[in-house]
Amino acid sequence: MPKHVGLISFLLACSLCSLPKAANAQALVPHTLQLDTAKLEQQGLSLAQEAAQLAQFQQVELAMPRARLAAQLAPKSDKVWFLLGGLYLQTKDINKAIASLNKANSLNPQNADVLFALGSAHFQQKKYQAAAGYFQSGLKLKPNDSEGLFDLGNAYFMLNKLPEAIAQYDKAVVQDKKFWPAINNIGLIKYEQGDKAAAIKQWQAAVAIDKKAAEPLLALAVALYNKGDQQQGLAMGETALRIDGRYGDLDFLKENLWGDRLLAETKKFLELPRIQAALQQKESPAPKQ
Repeated sequence: MPKHVGLISFLLACSLCSLPKAANAQALVPHTLQLDTAKLEQQGLSLAQEAAQLAQFQQVELAMPRARLAAQLAPKSDKVWFLLGGLYLQTKDINKAIASLNKANSLNPQNADVLFALGSAHFQQKKYQAAAGYFQSGLKLKPNDSEGLFDLGNAYFMLNKLPEAIAQYDKAVVQDKKFWPAINNIGLIKYEQGDKAAAIKQWQAAVAIDKKAAEPLLALAVALYNKGDQQQGLAMGETALRIDGRYGDLDFLKENLWGDRLLAETKKFLELPRIQAALQQKESPAPKQ
């Protein structure tokens, strides 16, 4: 992939090339550099496209400088600022993400995706009321967006507005029958409310949609184990942790909105010898062939 020169270096190089050779004892006449702003903007949009493609392949470190330069070359493109803000979100640089996304929103207030991204940024800062406001604004523009509905449900969840959270999760599932994260989170709420049977049904439904979904599979494993179905619970727990070992970390589970009751039971479950063995197997490097 070609290397892209910084704007200052580019301008400096152009200005040097445009200067005439000096005659002896003759003062240099300054030349005004004429920039083709349309061409520069087009280069910026091309860079943004490259950055977006790199981001799709999780190459954020390569995408970031391209996106920053693209924002300089095409400062009036809300899509470029949205891309840059999204990259900052991925790198957890939340303040810069919000600044870039606010710029995108000022250029195009009708872009619902920018509002959803601003909601996510404020959610990561634990500003749940502000996050809910952005999600609500985005949903006014895209009322049937399943991810926006889910995110608003999560904000309500963190604000302890549990009926409202469930209502948003239900709406998300209406829009997308296979949107198992919303079904999973209804299970999380039901479990904390003491309705374990309803929670188990939700997690079973989520796993039926995606058998590789580690989160509802582990939650179901813990619930079944504590219900008395120990062998089934252990087998499911082993499978879940082999799929994604991150779910063996209680802090990671808390980030994923697992409540105190489920976390306490999961802590004991993770300490069981068979589950410990599954975790260690996941952490061990594969033998060389």
